[in-house]
Parts: sequence; C-alpha cells; structure tokens
Amino acid sequence: MGVTHDLVVLGLGGMGSAALARAALRGRRVLGIEQFARGHELGSSCGRSRIIRKAYFEDPAYVPLLLRAYELWRDLETRTGATLLDLIGVLMVGNAQSTILANVESTARAYGLALEQLDGPEIARRFSGTRPRPGERAVLERDAGVVFPEAAIGAHLSLAERNGADLRFETRVAGYDPLPDGIRVRLADGETLQTARLAVCAGPWLAALAAELLLPLRVQRNVQLWFWPSTPAFGAGRFPAFFVDRPDWPAPLYGFPDYGDGGKAALHAYGESTVPAELDRSIRAADIATVADLLAGWMPEAAGAYAGGRACMYTLTPDEHFIIDRHPADPRIVLAGGFSGHGYKFCSVVGEIVTELAFDGGTRHPIAFLSLHRFARGHASRK
Repeated sequence: MGVTHDLVVLGLGGMGSAALARAALRGRRVLGIEQFARGHELGSSCGRSRIIRKAYFEDPAYVPLLLRAYELWRDLETRTGATLLDLIGVLMVGNAQSTILANVESTARAYGLALEQLDGPEIARRFSGTRPRPGERAVLERDAGVVFPEAAIGAHLSLAERNGADLRFETRVAGYDPLPDGIRVRLADGETLQTARLAVCAGPWLAALAAELLLPLRVQRNVQLWFWPSTPAFGAGRFPAFFVDRPDWPAPLYGFPDYGDGGKAALHAYGESTVPAELDRSIRAADIATVADLLAGWMPEAAGAYAGGRACMYTLTPDEHFIIDRHPADPRIVLAGGFSGHGYKFCSVVGEIVTELAFDGGTRHPIAFLSLHRFARGHASRK
C-alpha cells in the first residue's frame, strides 16, 4: 500500500482537532481518526468552560505560546463565526504566602501584563457575595476569562472539513508501525492505512498508544460540578472566572459564573489515579459535598442546589509541563500530550506547533522546555 495521506491525526479532542484544522489549511491531504462519536464527552476536552489567562503561574515560559494562542482563537472565530472566548476576567485569590499569586505577579512583570491588585475588603466590595478571609488578597487579570471547549472543537473540525480533511469517528486505532516509505496505522478492525506523517494527540490514551516510549504519564480522575446560585451576582457578565488558593484546602478551587446551566466549580489537580478504561464516571456524594463545602467558604450563595457533574481526566507528567515533540526514533511522528490539567487554553497554538513539527521539521515557537528529553535519566526537572 502506498502513502494515502500527508498526515494522519490520532485523537480529535482539543489538540487533535486543532492540528487537523491547521494541516488542512495548508492544503494537505489529512485524515483525523477518533475512537468515539463526534461530540463525545469521554476524554479531557469537555466541561463547557475552560480558563484562559496570560499571567501564567505554572511557568513564564508559556506566555509566548499563550500570546499566539489568543491570536489563533480569534482567527478561528473569524473563520467560522463561532463564539469561542469570553474575556470576563480571572480573579486569583490567596494569602500573603501564596506561591501561585507570587508567580502570577512575577510573570506579569516579566511580560508587562496588566493586573489589578485587590485587598480583602476590595474583593468583597467589587464582587458581591464573596467571603475573603482575613489577610487574603487577589489579582484580577482582565484580559483573561473563558474558552468554550466543545464549541472550539466543533469549530476546528468544521474548518478542517471545509478545507478538505477526512474525518473518521468511532474508529479505534490498534497501533502504528514506521516503514521506510511511510507510517502504517493499524485499526482495531484489521484495516491498515499509510501516511507520510503521524500526529498522536490521544490525551489519556497517549501512553498506551505510544507504549514503546514508556512515557511517565499518570491519569487522574477529576470532577467538574455545577450548582444553581441563589444570587444574580454570580451570573455571566457580572462575575469573573476565579481561582482560590487556600492552604488548608486539599487543592485550589476554580470556577465560572452561571451561563444558564449553573455556576461551575472544581478542584484543580485533585483526584485519584486511574486508567481511562476504568474511570469512574459516576458523580459520588463525596465529590459534591467536598466542592460544595469549599465553594460555600468562598461565595456561599454560589453553592446552591446541585445542578450536575461530569468526571474527566487529567494526564499528568512528572513536572506537570506538556509533552510536544517529535518521536525520538522517527521524526515523522509528532506527539502532543501530558497537558496536566492546564492545557486546553493552548489548543489553538498546539495545533499550529504540531503541524509545523510534522511538515517543517521544527517550529517557530519556543518549546524546548516541553521536549521528551527532559525525562531522560539524570535530566533535571524544571519544577
């Protein structure tokens, strides 16, 4: 069998759909393969809302990628007519010892990003119903807010289709084999395809699909919950997205105002380890009680009646930085994964990076810190 595609993308969630769209815009023969149905909620790219922000506490090295991500999200809106961003601001709350707030401020200084400083009384005055603790303060980043993940995936897939991409859903991949004249992709039903290049954007399934690399990935169950607020002050357009860091909490609490289906709240990077096939997708009473109790401690009227929940997965690297790199044994294969619960906002630029790595042999973007080489024995961690 000869090469039938210039690029095959495995996984059509946030990252894979973006890569497929960017490759299709180049006029390439591209195919995207997804194991689940179109619009599924079984991976890591669901949940109606994701925070997008520039003053990045995780590492200032992400800021150049974020600046380009914002541009590409707006480009996608222009190309498709979809509304994908709502820059309602992000309120980051913590005490004087909060490393997260200190890192936000350090990143903002390094890149000249605008932040508003608020003390506890000002938080309570500006955002009715909040309960800042004594000694707490906040920074408000106005050029930040929400990206809508399901709408963004849909927009990327539509853009890819309009530019000639082929899409296959409910199609499971068994593996891939590098060959001298291409890469053979083996499907679970016995069919094989051949492509010149391959992008593996398989989310929680990345370690299994690229098993030869022994990637040090851990999958974590994370629960997103919605509650009916008892105040209009928590409605969209009146309240920003938020991230509250308190030392006696099991993890930071983040959330979003009510867009019509309840306000959303969740604990960041909190949950037990799992594997995708064994993920407990049910919402337990303890899940609800834990988040509701913490939300009530931040904004009591936001923690009203339970409106619904969804379990998703974080795919964590040891240092909680992404993996975006070419395969060490075959540069025709690009891997993007391990987004560690803070990657969705980057989908638009990751799609561009994956496409550049696949077709150009490199990328204009500064991603050396996301290389697979950092997992080599004896290599120092950035964290």
